[in-house]
Amino acid sequence: MVTVVTKLVHYLHLSRRSGQYTMNHDDSRRIPDGASFDRSGSQDSLDAMSLDDFWKEVENIHETRGNNHEERQAIVVKEPDEGELEEEWLKEAGLSNLFAESTGDSQESMVFLSTLTRTQKAAVEKRVETVTQTLRKKNKHHQIPDVRDIFRPQSDPKGKVCDRSEPSAVRTTESKNEMQDETKDLKFSLGTNEQKSPLEDMPFSETDINLEIPFAEQAANLKDNSVGKMYKDGGGDTLHTNFRLPKDKTGTTKIGDLAPQDMKKVYSLALIELTALYDVLGTEFKQQKAAKIKTKDCGLFGVPLSVLLEQDQKKVPGTKIPLIFQKLISQIEEATLETEGLLRIPGVATRVKSLCQELEAKFYEGTFNWENVKQHDAASLLKLFIRELPQPLLTVEYLKAFQDVQNLPRKKQQLQALNLLVILLPEANRDTLKVLLEFLQRVIDHREKNKMTLNNVAMVMAPNLFTFQGLGSKTIEQSEFAMAAGTANVMRFMIQYQKLLWTIPKFIVNQVRKQNTENQKKEKKDKAMKKLLKKMAYDREKHEKQDKTPNDADVPQGVIRVQAPHLSKVSMAIQLTEDLKASDIVARFLSEKSCSKIKTNKNVVSLPNRLAFSDI
Repeated sequence: MVTVVTKLVHYLHLSRRSGQYTMNHDDSRRIPDGASFDRSGSQDSLDAMSLDDFWKEVENIHETRGNNHEERQAIVVKEPDEGELEEEWLKEAGLSNLFAESTGDSQESMVFLSTLTRTQKAAVEKRVETVTQTLRKKNKHHQIPDVRDIFRPQSDPKGKVCDRSEPSAVRTTESKNEMQDETKDLKFSLGTNEQKSPLEDMPFSETDINLEIPFAEQAANLKDNSVGKMYKDGGGDTLHTNFRLPKDKTGTTKIGDLAPQDMKKVYSLALIELTALYDVLGTEFKQQKAAKIKTKDCGLFGVPLSVLLEQDQKKVPGTKIPLIFQKLISQIEEATLETEGLLRIPGVATRVKSLCQELEAKFYEGTFNWENVKQHDAASLLKLFIRELPQPLLTVEYLKAFQDVQNLPRKKQQLQALNLLVILLPEANRDTLKVLLEFLQRVIDHREKNKMTLNNVAMVMAPNLFTFQGLGSKTIEQSEFAMAAGTANVMRFMIQYQKLLWTIPKFIVNQVRKQNTENQKKEKKDKAMKKLLKKMAYDREKHEKQDKTPNDADVPQGVIRVQAPHLSKVSMAIQLTEDLKASDIVARFLSEKSCSKIKTNKNVVSLPNRLAFSDI
């Protein structure tokens, strides 16, 4: 493999000197003889000449791997069975109870579904249909829901789903006609307010990134509306366009601003929205799943981020970025960021390998001598750390999705997809990526001195993030040779628009807010119902106690209580004997009655006397 890459780079240099630089069959161009390459030139052009940095970095990576004789265990990407991807997708979106028995709150899922937009609903419906058909083929015996019942809104007894995607087999001809009428005046609910189609009265320009209206809805309207024809084949949206985030009077919500329980909802909505966006644009979106492999449980290089953070937090509680990663960046910056060729010029391979081994042994002991580490060596160690992670920094699940962003038709849509993908990353990966991108921007800020423009940095770093050794040689070759410019452009966008990428879209915040409001109403209603039931139980128990006399519990064995309402209001305890007759019981009741009458008469007679006495 090293030989193949070396020959390729050599061929590219020869081609450039001969006046032709061929990248692939579709993109070849002539470079005038003697043309010089200015590294500090425009940051908005990604021509074949600037790919030189990419291929040199690939050569350096393979040279480093060639010096490392330790064989890494390749990650096996599972080939999913029919319907397995969709089933896993529904689980990731928190909707597993739509197709299987679940301990989750079905009412909460219904609240979640009620906040989805039409394109989001269409994405969920499509996956549910696939899983349903798969389960029927496998003859599963648990109940399978009808997709028409999943999205049945309260105001619509027919349970139609308003979407502009291809109608499913379960829809009737009548529902298709109704949907066509509804989409003429498209509206979708966000929180408690309804918003019209963004093309009707949207105050945003082509360079604005609209975070108020769902990305998939924007794409659907642009695709269907005649106005979108103006921008066909990327018209009005080129590589030179500088996008911006308009100021919002209510402010923006950044990743990390929300509580963990709300971020869980944001994750589910981001996954559904990203899938809906890809569905509308006709691009396949599939998450990859890697088989579990044995990884190192200690050390620095080749250790999972979660393990690194666990051991680092024992030394520095609360740290969210691996300590070695932070130290390498600070070591690079301590020298100066004005060094020409910073990040592009590699350190000496043998010295980098020696430093790597020494760091493994002495870093946590605090005995490593950082004065021996040259700046280019530190930069090489930083890139080595990223490449040696057991799983990509962008994760196995979403690495291909990050790569495929380049296939979306418009740059604005690529940025929107990247925004959602960053939200989907695990917290440790996302935090580490953020620190890396911020560092790369600081390097670019000194481009006048170090000659490292945005394009140069993107070209150098793209192979380190997008070519992952553990996924096998075939994937590496495809990434390096067929997707070089594409992944470099994705890297470029990630650096340039990192502030945007760490912003949670307002429409998702609104959906989370609506879910919380509905759940609070439900909790309040449940609390009131529990209080009512508790009161009813208390009243019933109190009534039962009042029906019993105080002596009921003290009645000895062989004694019965006899009630004679016409003779006495109080029951009488009767000792059962062999000689006891009914007449004896009646006589006792009569005797008690006569005694009570005498007492009553005495009270009546004495009352006037007391009154008369008081008058005197």
